[in-house]
Amino acid sequence: MSEHINNREYRKEMIKKMITQLHEGKTIDQVKEMFNEVFNGVSATEISEAEQALISEGLPVEEVQRLCDVHAAAFKGSIAEIHSQVDVSVIPGHPANTLKAENVFIQTLMDARIKPHLGQINQPEIKEFILKALEDLAQIDIHYSKKENLMFPYLEKYGITAPPKVMWGVDDEVRNQLKEIRQRIKSGETGNEIVTATEELITKISEMIYKEENILLPMLVEHLTQQEWKTIDDESAEIGHLVEKLGQWQPVEEKQSSGVTEDKLPGIITLPSGVFTTEELTHVLNALPFDITFVDKNDKVKYFSQGKERIFARTKSIIGREVSNCHPPASVHVVEQIVADLKSGKKDHEDFWISMRGQYILIRYFAVRDEQGEYLGVLEVTQNIKPIQEITGEKRLVSQ
Repeated sequence: MSEHINNREYRKEMIKKMITQLHEGKTIDQVKEMFNEVFNGVSATEISEAEQALISEGLPVEEVQRLCDVHAAAFKGSIAEIHSQVDVSVIPGHPANTLKAENVFIQTLMDARIKPHLGQINQPEIKEFILKALEDLAQIDIHYSKKENLMFPYLEKYGITAPPKVMWGVDDEVRNQLKEIRQRIKSGETGNEIVTATEELITKISEMIYKEENILLPMLVEHLTQQEWKTIDDESAEIGHLVEKLGQWQPVEEKQSSGVTEDKLPGIITLPSGVFTTEELTHVLNALPFDITFVDKNDKVKYFSQGKERIFARTKSIIGREVSNCHPPASVHVVEQIVADLKSGKKDHEDFWISMRGQYILIRYFAVRDEQGEYLGVLEVTQNIKPIQEITGEKRLVSQ
């Protein structure tokens, strides 16, 4: 056993030496010759460990990444296989790095501003201090929303559906418990029961942090491509950040864009009642005073508008996503029932209205059918109608 361990450590040191020699300018053929003589059968895990050791010893992550093509040829290995095991969370600005930084923020907030003071919650000034900390903790919704709307869709595309659903269910439990605890404290409750409930909430959040870093991240690293990580990074701003990003990350082999994307290609869209260019239609839809989302007949998200006053977060990663996966487990049955009723013809529309963040939100679902009545999909229309409800009297003149 000791001989095996020593041999493994020796090979790790030699792998490190090879990467360093490549970095210092040795040719691929020189390194390949050394590899063939000494390292036949080396595993991707050992390569990954060696690279991580180099990073820990001070070689910049970017340098190791820049050598990918070179040492992949030398190792006769798959870059995807090798780097699925590299700890990308150490790369400043990488979404995995940001996720872990936000977890540090969350855990520190709980450890420093809530847990030590719960025993004195009956003191008015401590009660207000804890309430403010819980209000800051409620920003965890940003962290969870990025996970649910940016990371989970990619896992689902790779056939991994159970872990995201379980995590989303726990996320909603945290949201609900946090909201309930804040309301109870505001109403004056300061006894042992509220202390116990808060401690249980903190434990649940800490356990989720562990699951994110030891279950979720490894799955993402194993399956996601560089470009998929880049999409997550680009779309994160739509939802927000708990902490300032530690850097700007770019994929190792990012391809230069030609500047021409599908939505900018010249083209004419002819409709029964008129004609649009692609640019005109894009901006017309975005100018609507409400959000629209279209789910096709196969229950896949097909389109959403991008107006200035978005009510619910929408990111491009949801395009092609199963609509049932776009909703928390606790409410997914409602969504599935709505879609089933519209698809079957039992209903043509369904409406809901809720109060949220000082807004009064009207959510409407419409069946979309062709001239023969064939179901094409469902259109969701979401609007803050509070300003409309407040309209009184008449307005007949142009505002000055």
